[in-house]
Amino acid sequence: MRRLWIKVCGLRTTDTLATAVDAGADAVGFVFHAASPRHLAAAEARALAAAVPPGIEKVAVFLHPTQAEVDAAIDAVSPDWVQTDAADLVALRLPAGQRVLPVYRTDPSLPWQQNLPRRFLLESGRSGAGERADWGEAARLATAGELVLAGGLDAGNVADAIAAVRPFGIDVSSGVESMRGVKEAALIRNFVNAARAAHARVASSSLGVMQQ
Repeated sequence: MRRLWIKVCGLRTTDTLATAVDAGADAVGFVFHAASPRHLAAAEARALAAAVPPGIEKVAVFLHPTQAEVDAAIDAVSPDWVQTDAADLVALRLPAGQRVLPVYRTDPSLPWQQNLPRRFLLESGRSGAGERADWGEAARLATAGELVLAGGLDAGNVADAIAAVRPFGIDVSSGVESMRGVKEAALIRNFVNAARAAHARVASSSLGVMQQ
């Protein structure tokens, strides 16, 4: 069974970072957007990145960044992935071999849906606002590549999201917070456990259908 890729985004402390890793997250996200309550300065991000164990992917998360902001973040955390709006990536100069996770938004009128990259993140119209993406549209796009579903996910709805969309991965931030920008350990654990269980049920159901 393919493993569901789980990213916990917007981590700001070593304690919540350790919780995400221990819970079974595959990736951790560090936010470099100054307007976000989850924003990290480069020095803070460097200290957190040093605590990420081998095998856990680091994602540097941006929204309309300058080249200088991207350069500073890459220097600080050596990310496995750079995540920002797909349109931002056109103007950025990234190191050779740097993997990118372009962000798209659920809008069936947009032409980008005709030329998707292998892996991409799909969310609602506003990043970090806890707004749910269009799961119906996401389910259609999940057949085109490695879709990472974001937006409004929490332990209470992630099972429904996985069953409806069947994504390659999921991305959570506000859904594991006790208040805006403040991650809570119990919510992180509950979310990852709920996501793993839901993915296992979907995989088991699919296998049963194939064997009929």
